[in-house]
Amino acid sequence: MNKLIATLVAGAFALGSVAAMAQVPQGEKTPPQPVDQAKLKAERDAAKAEKAKQTPEEKAAAKKAKRAERSKELTTTEKGQQEGGATAQAKAQDAAKDTAAAKGQPKALPDKKSRQEALKEQEKKAGQ
Repeated sequence: MNKLIATLVAGAFALGSVAAMAQVPQGEKTPPQPVDQAKLKAERDAAKAEKAKQTPEEKAAAKKAKRAERSKELTTTEKGQQEGGATAQAKAQDAAKDTAAAKGQPKALPDKKSRQEALKEQEKKAGQ
């Protein structure tokens, strides 16, 4: 009797899950765009032919330009995605800006008398 009940429960579960899966919509899937394989192959062959015609100097220049472009792209993404914050170079630039700004600020004066004298000098300069 127990085997019969277990079999019926398992069967009901299997049929219920199949019915539930059949009712779930698969979403709005757009068909893939048709790709013209012949056109892609022709473009690839033309690019290979152009590369074969290049002189060694042109190849080196193209390689150098591509390397510089990738390096620039990498540094811009590194700045935005660095886990610990900015890179060491960016930190150094920020520190240099902070020091330049701090040099323009007046120094803190140690006692009240020197503060008064500095204030009088500023008033004299402003009055002239």
